[in-house]
Amino acid sequence: MAGVLAGMRVVEGSAFVAVPLAGMTLAQMGADVIRFDRPQGGLDAHRWPVTKEGTSLFWAGLNKGKRSLAVDMTRPEGQEIVTDLICAPGPDAGLFLTNLRVRGWMDYPALQARREDLIMVSLTGTRRGEPAVDYTVNPSLGFPMTTGPEGSAEPVAHVLPAWDCIAGGMVVNALLAAERHRLRTGRGQLAELALKDVAAAMLANLGIVGEVVANGVDRPKAGNALYGAYGQDFVLACGRRIMVIGLTDRQWRGLVKLLAVDREMAQLGQRLGLDLAREGDRWLARKDITAILAPWFAARRLEEVGPLFDGAGLTWSVFRSFAQAVAEDPDLSPDNPMIRMVHQPGVGMLPVPGSPVTFSDLERMAPAPAPVLGEHTEEILGDVLGLGSGQIGRLMDAGVVAQGAVPKRAA
Repeated sequence: MAGVLAGMRVVEGSAFVAVPLAGMTLAQMGADVIRFDRPQGGLDAHRWPVTKEGTSLFWAGLNKGKRSLAVDMTRPEGQEIVTDLICAPGPDAGLFLTNLRVRGWMDYPALQARREDLIMVSLTGTRRGEPAVDYTVNPSLGFPMTTGPEGSAEPVAHVLPAWDCIAGGMVVNALLAAERHRLRTGRGQLAELALKDVAAAMLANLGIVGEVVANGVDRPKAGNALYGAYGQDFVLACGRRIMVIGLTDRQWRGLVKLLAVDREMAQLGQRLGLDLAREGDRWLARKDITAILAPWFAARRLEEVGPLFDGAGLTWSVFRSFAQAVAEDPDLSPDNPMIRMVHQPGVGMLPVPGSPVTFSDLERMAPAPAPVLGEHTEEILGDVLGLGSGQIGRLMDAGVVAQGAVPKRAA
């Protein structure tokens, strides 16, 4: 089954989230993505979560569908192999993604000297080249100070590495944009972006910088309330908690109609001098609105509320732990066409997602497991670099490259 990027070959030197995510995204759309690592594994080879035997589920999750080359880059022979791989000829090759500190032999000028039309996308921490991760970028830009219970002074760091995830998508965009430019002009280029710049741009794009500069507002914590409109969590009679959204006019009118509180909302608007048909006014009246709605939710169980809200087409969700989500949400199971049960070496059978994107002209590619570290070393050296079996054998004997072995674990 060929994907929309079939024929494209991308080389990836990476660690952690953003660039591995970018490479995996390309692989799930049909590109041949080759990730190179040290024989002992890269910085993320043992990143948690891990199985009881120590196999990284994090690494397996972000490297699905790639080919893996294990090579000692501290040695000149290893550096030459990586350089040859990145700069290998062909109209669909010469594409390199990295977030490693590239100096000397692996920086853009050195590689471009070997392939003039090379495209390289490089992600750094900050625009000055300083290290940064989501858990340092978020505090520096203010998000933890507006996250958490209303009235709380403690910062709350978000568990989702949002900037890594967004940056991964932007790395994909940058590579495909540069590749389109090369197709039109024949010229390669270096595309650079920084994790903190991704976050800073989004801070401004969402109007938060403007809110500070134009309005002088330093947004306070608002708990689970939806800022600027109406959205609130409620505890049900069964103890489960749900999130209910009244952002758009249709969502708001549907919620008011289902709960039969039209008269109460009209009276509330009159009393406060607000028009609750306007989302901003709903935000200003959110506590009073919640006081009217809360008794309805407190008197009902999830099994009653869920069908009512779904039947009315309302926007809502139940709060779940990760374990509850895996057990309860069919979108995390093979009921979802994106997901299939796949055997991951060293782990066993797992529900594995393919690409979330579908293309009308092509079948969705089946999800693939992540490789074992170094699993494809021999075939990459032979098929891509054209080395003979004797040359490959000597490199392996000398410890320059390594062929991966499947971790031991009962199926």
